[in-house]
Amino acid sequence: MQVFLIRHAEAVAETYTLSDDHRPLTVHGRRQARALGDRLRWHDCVPTHIFASPLVRTIQTAELVTSGLETELPVDILPTLGPDEPAREALSSLQAFPASAVVLLFGHGPGLTDLAVLLTRQRDLRTIAKAEALRIEDGALRWRFACDADAPEILSR
Repeated sequence: MQVFLIRHAEAVAETYTLSDDHRPLTVHGRRQARALGDRLRWHDCVPTHIFASPLVRTIQTAELVTSGLETELPVDILPTLGPDEPAREALSSLQAFPASAVVLLFGHGPGLTDLAVLLTRQRDLRTIAKAEALRIEDGALRWRFACDADAPEILSR
């Protein structure tokens, strides 16, 4: 199975009247998400399933990235990707997919990094940055791709 872990792009700050759950992407964050989608399209990212946490900024990131991928797949909500959910819950959701699945998961830090550690067993994994994607294939971290990078950072073949 291939899993792409993608952290949401830059969002507006939480305020007294705007709760964390409802924070949308900034203009810069929208650019980041579009750029990441455009880059991923050229690097063998053809999803069979797309899931996002239920928070606004993550759904917006997923929609913009998948638009860049030129896929018609819907973005489904997976509550276990929420910022306060344990990574093990998201991991159990993945176990239902066949080995041929290519799953995009849009979530939050540090939960996505925790999920990457569970999938790869690399305890010293660098935190996933905003608008960054990690490609994990059969438990091996293949590459990291930032929204402003020209090419992915290859970590294994």
